[in-house]
Amino acid sequence: MISYIIRRLLYAVPILIGVNLLTFALFFMVNTPDQMARVQLGDKHMDAKAIEAWKAERGYDKPLFMNEREDSEGLLTDTIFFDKSVRLFALDFGKSDEGRAIIEDIQQRMWPSLAVALPSFILGILVNISLALFVVMFRGSLFDTGAMVACVAMMSISGVFYVFAGQFFFAKMWHLVPVSGYVPGADAWRFLILPVVIGVISGIGSGVRLYRTLFLEEASKDYVRTARAKGVSELGVLFRHVLPNGMIPILTSVVVVIPSLFMGSLLVESFFGIPGLGSYTLDAIQAQDFAIVRCMVFLGSVLYILGLLLTDISYTLVDPRVRLS
Repeated sequence: MISYIIRRLLYAVPILIGVNLLTFALFFMVNTPDQMARVQLGDKHMDAKAIEAWKAERGYDKPLFMNEREDSEGLLTDTIFFDKSVRLFALDFGKSDEGRAIIEDIQQRMWPSLAVALPSFILGILVNISLALFVVMFRGSLFDTGAMVACVAMMSISGVFYVFAGQFFFAKMWHLVPVSGYVPGADAWRFLILPVVIGVISGIGSGVRLYRTLFLEEASKDYVRTARAKGVSELGVLFRHVLPNGMIPILTSVVVVIPSLFMGSLLVESFFGIPGLGSYTLDAIQAQDFAIVRCMVFLGSVLYILGLLLTDISYTLVDPRVRLS
């Protein structure tokens, strides 16, 4: 197990290097520091001195890869690539283009993101699996057909519709919860309950349809028919045989997204005014604060690779036949 984890982590190194190089090329070779300075300064303050001052203040005045003005020690380290790209591997995110410490912003905003994403994730899985098992019990019936039609209809509706409908009915019409906003502490649930409910409801269509397919595939196998022939009830078949053996493909789509919960949701956080990492990234894109965007892209890559590793390891927990060599 330990050797497998080490090997997978070593495989992740070239992937992260490739993502890092590609991100650097997009932000500093396609979109040069001079262009970033012009966007931030605007037309009123756009002159050569102002651009050079803006670049010097943020460290964008250095050479990209090799600083020939420095000695051997600073030849490669006193460059934009080392300051803005290599340091990311040590989780040294530096400062945003507005001068704020990015790591402090991340530490502050990760908790609102988790407060929304974690309940939505856990409740969504429980609801989707429960509904899928219930539909499988009535497979081939009119109820099964109607449930699949409803799932396809829910999948066809944009997530923005669920947000607008939830805000209109629960917040504006019935005044049960605030329309948007966020406060830390014990009162945070009033601002979180509507985004969580909408997150669960919006994922029911695709989740139930996926899990139903997985459970139906298991329910048609020989060992399930043997269990029925021995007199095991339908509930016993579903919960003792179909559900445990259907967990491996479910883990593929579930465990991999656990680290990404840290990153938040762009849509939900933006519409509900939740100061999480999703809205943080979106605000940085709109403000063209590329220092923040670079860090969030790199952090997302690290979390995604960790999710894949967790997925492989979790296989052994639900299926003892799987062994990691």
